[in-house]
Amino acid sequence: MDAADQDLSPWVGKRQTVVDTISPVQVRQMAATLNDAQRLQRPDSRPLPAGWHWLFFNPVALQSGLGPDGHPMRGDFLPPVALERRMWAGSRLVWQRPFAVGTVVERTSEILRISRKTGRTGEMVFVTVAHSYRDGDGSILEEEQDIVYRGPPSPADSAALAELGAQVRAGRHAFEREGQYLQAVVVDPVMLYRYSAATFNGHRIHYDADYCRTVEGYPGRVVHGPLIATLLLNLIETRVAPGRFVRSFEFKALRPTFDLSGFHLHAAPTQGLGDTAIPLWSTDNLGQVALDGRVTLQGSAR
Repeated sequence: MDAADQDLSPWVGKRQTVVDTISPVQVRQMAATLNDAQRLQRPDSRPLPAGWHWLFFNPVALQSGLGPDGHPMRGDFLPPVALERRMWAGSRLVWQRPFAVGTVVERTSEILRISRKTGRTGEMVFVTVAHSYRDGDGSILEEEQDIVYRGPPSPADSAALAELGAQVRAGRHAFEREGQYLQAVVVDPVMLYRYSAATFNGHRIHYDADYCRTVEGYPGRVVHGPLIATLLLNLIETRVAPGRFVRSFEFKALRPTFDLSGFHLHAAPTQGLGDTAIPLWSTDNLGQVALDGRVTLQGSAR
């Protein structure tokens, strides 16, 4: 069935509840991946950093229940969208307090809306899911996540991506926008594999180079959107405003970043670092804005 002919409206309002423990095992795996030696030794010594909750609550499907892209087959909780490629398009998050390592947390999810758009790369289907996280003391985090589904790459898409790869290999790089705070990030296949393993994410675009090139038309492995978002939050928590509590964060993924070269994190805080929003973004292998967002701080870290 063509995606345009699908009636996906029955999936709107569908709900799912998952219970998980904020296990020190995944915390240590993430700490090792990000070279956080202190947290590797004492994973429960401090609250969970912002964004690290994405290590948890992820689907654990039987091997026989996976689709060709490595994701669980659609049609259970997420709708059976008839478009092959899937990406994380953005999120909006509001924390009440940090997650605590070792606690049991319940996540209730609901499909809020499904919409269709036609863009430069063809037809797209957007699915917005709301996640509510609670433990025995009440609400921790409210989150909305946008997932975009797209069809196979067109010849024009493939040519543009091949040209991007050629430009990266030729050393072309110029920042589209540069922040007051700047941090270079070096990624390699091992780092991408370790983050995939820590999040139990089987999506092949993050570790299978042949699949990336021959099936999805990418010039290299794709850096995980939530990994980039987590690194941006880490920039805020460790360099821009250490000791402050991240109250909210929102971002949109504008274009993918690949393991062909390093990329950069940026932040442009307002003077005084009050409760106003701080712009932050990443730039891709060529220096173009890839993930664009903003964060709001409140008080001190709890």
